[in-house]
Amino acid sequence: MRLDLVAVGRRSPGWVQTGFETFAERMPRHLPLALKAVEGGSARRAGDTERARAEEADALLAAAGRSRLIALDERGKSWSTQDLADYLEAAMQQGEDLAFVIGGADGLHPRCLEAAERRWSLSALTLPHMLVRVVVAEQLYRAWTLLSGHPYHRAG
Repeated sequence: MRLDLVAVGRRSPGWVQTGFETFAERMPRHLPLALKAVEGGSARRAGDTERARAEEADALLAAAGRSRLIALDERGKSWSTQDLADYLEAAMQQGEDLAFVIGGADGLHPRCLEAAERRWSLSALTLPHMLVRVVVAEQLYRAWTLLSGHPYHRAG
């Protein structure tokens, strides 16, 4: 089984790369976490946001392949760490790859939202899309530690 974080934006600040890698490297060999970054839509330079989001949707969906999609969306459902751990455990039992899809600054195109099995909201706050990479990686690691009884996760 594989976990992919599929995100718009190839150039991330060093702190984002370091944060993501910190948690990706901690994942077990049987549950690797990888970042698949795609280019932002070129139509954005011409001011055509909708066409740019459509271009991004094409790239995101292609990068996700046949994985089950979870869209990171502010209008999605809020999950607890236990909810994420339960979802991860069920996916592990089924042996299906998961792709957590993060849009660009203008969000995900409706095609990505429609293709997603689930929509996950990290917060009612508006978070920078680059920060979402680090938060999702940490939460996936935390969910795995919860499932494995590792002391990293200490639920109260």
